[in-house]
Amino acid sequence: MESETIFIGIDVSKDHLDVAGFPLKLTWQFTNTALGISKLLEKLTKLSPALIVMEPTGGLEAPVAAELAAAGLNVAVVNARQIRDYAKATGKLAKTDRLDALVIAQFAAAIKPAPRELPDEQADEIKETVSRRRQIIEMITAEKNRLAIARKFLKPQILEHIQFLKKDLQDIDNELRKQIEASPMWREKDNLLKTIPGVGNVLSATLLAELPELGKLNRRQIAALVGVAPYNRDSGMMRGKRSVWGGRSHIRAALYMATLVATRHNCIIRELYQRLLVHGKAKKVALVACMRKLLTIMNCMLRFKRAWQYT
Repeated sequence: MESETIFIGIDVSKDHLDVAGFPLKLTWQFTNTALGISKLLEKLTKLSPALIVMEPTGGLEAPVAAELAAAGLNVAVVNARQIRDYAKATGKLAKTDRLDALVIAQFAAAIKPAPRELPDEQADEIKETVSRRRQIIEMITAEKNRLAIARKFLKPQILEHIQFLKKDLQDIDNELRKQIEASPMWREKDNLLKTIPGVGNVLSATLLAELPELGKLNRRQIAALVGVAPYNRDSGMMRGKRSVWGGRSHIRAALYMATLVATRHNCIIRELYQRLLVHGKAKKVALVACMRKLLTIMNCMLRFKRAWQYT
């Protein structure tokens, strides 16, 4: 068996790493511990696979992906829905950890997803800070919703908690700025992005932390990755509207809010938005088109390292 023809699929769980090779049709299981990852690395180094694929598992996949990538192995962390769609399309409906690993290995061989550059330790810290910021905002929103229906004697306690969370949010924002300022590379990208009218601290930090591909892919690829690329829904005599789906929802949410601001303060986005409305497009459709346009602009700016210009 030629080493370059081997593809590896890894199903990651809290306690175990189920590993499968294709076309070897062999499976192994390792504990999801430092010792288990070390044994896995030793096994895969000997096999020298062309590609290793795994699904994102709430961060559980990060240590093993980092170890394998650091050893010079090609690693791709692929959206779980893509792999499940592949399994359904090929009639593999049974689901166990071992079978999942085999399906992932077969997916790797058939689709050959491109290995993604893994973030460094500093990027991981910023990503976790952005994630924590999002969690705090969700808690503030939940408490405000409770305040609206709470009895009178509970309202002071809820208000106190909201104020505490807002203070915590401010501290998180300050920490996020310090983390970005500490890295010359991140600071340069942050400064470039924020020259765009409508792009502020939140969107810039979110993109830097959760979209490391920005500036490295073409406009169609980056739009599909975020989930703002329209897809046809046509079949036979049926003709439907194009719609967006998939992608990274947290990035899309931050991009949505920034685009709302840009439709008022960014001349290019404002002109596009108004032109689409004049041509009869629904507001939501026009806004998604503006989101895609803003994302394309940012992608181009980081690729060529040029600040915002409009003449």
